Amino acid sequence: MKPPAPRGPVSTALISALARAPHDIAAPGFDPSAPALTDEDLQLSLFVMYELAYRGWDGVDDAWEWEPSLIRLRTVAENRFEAALRELAAPYHDEVPAEPTATAIARTLVAMTENDDGPSLSGYLRGRGTLEQFREFAAHRSVYQRREADPHTFAIPRLAGAAKAALIEIQIDEYGNGRAAHMHQELFTNTMTALGLDTTYGAYVDVVPALTLATNNLMSLFALHRRRRGSLLGHLAAYEMTSTAPNRAYGNGLRRLGGDADATRFYDEHVEADAVHEQVAAYDMCGVFCADEPERAADVLFGARCALALDALWAGAVLDAFQRGESSLLGFA
Repeated sequence: MKPPAPRGPVSTALISALARAPHDIAAPGFDPSAPALTDEDLQLSLFVMYELAYRGWDGVDDAWEWEPSLIRLRTVAENRFEAALRELAAPYHDEVPAEPTATAIARTLVAMTENDDGPSLSGYLRGRGTLEQFREFAAHRSVYQRREADPHTFAIPRLAGAAKAALIEIQIDEYGNGRAAHMHQELFTNTMTALGLDTTYGAYVDVVPALTLATNNLMSLFALHRRRRGSLLGHLAAYEMTSTAPNRAYGNGLRRLGGDADATRFYDEHVEADAVHEQVAAYDMCGVFCADEPERAADVLFGARCALALDALWAGAVLDAFQRGESSLLGFA
């Protein structure tokens, strides 16, 4: 992927440094007055550093991934990001069951997701969205969907027993049961092609705003730290448990706009698969994990609450732009 254009002093210093062989990074501090979740400089810097653990950047030495000064810079950014997430997801701590049995955790996750009342971007795109708005929506989502499931896969070697088996069951479906053309990452490519979008991995990183990057950085924050494995599982559970209805709406919205079966297959596949995944994620994965490691129950619920709350912020911002008749992107080609 081509390195993105910087959005502030820290990302400027970082991206400039990555163009050379690994060395100590001399970067200025992040703006302390900028809210972390919408700080373009902070979120882009985090995304750039996290991508080193995925497919990397064109012309950037892979050795940068563990360069000590980069890790120090990433830690500073992560601490600011996590502090903002703790404030955003504050209710999660009150939801931890006194006895975090598998059933109690699963029921808590069910209640949390059923009570989620975030903005209905899917409802808008189903009934009122224009083709151009659907294209913008897909551009936002492509930052994750073109690597769908990859962040959550980091949890597999960090689990054992039934919880590990449950996660693998979900991930096998996400990766198309071993058939490349059926991988959800590839199904989304078909949707992008039908919408006339650039299917290159990371093609729209330069035009999505900080909140879109933050929804992706959230997964990487949890994925790349073993101590946050519970939060990664909670995040995945929240995604799976709130996926069926929105994806049905997105599929129907794209059909209304002329999308054929190949264009909508990504959404239709999620309607079917996630109806099963939500039970596996809540009971067999998160529930069993917390029963085995009850001290991690709060982490699981924190991850779920973050997924719901941050996605609601993102959806609300996109929906507000659409309803004002404005672009939700920084620029759109």
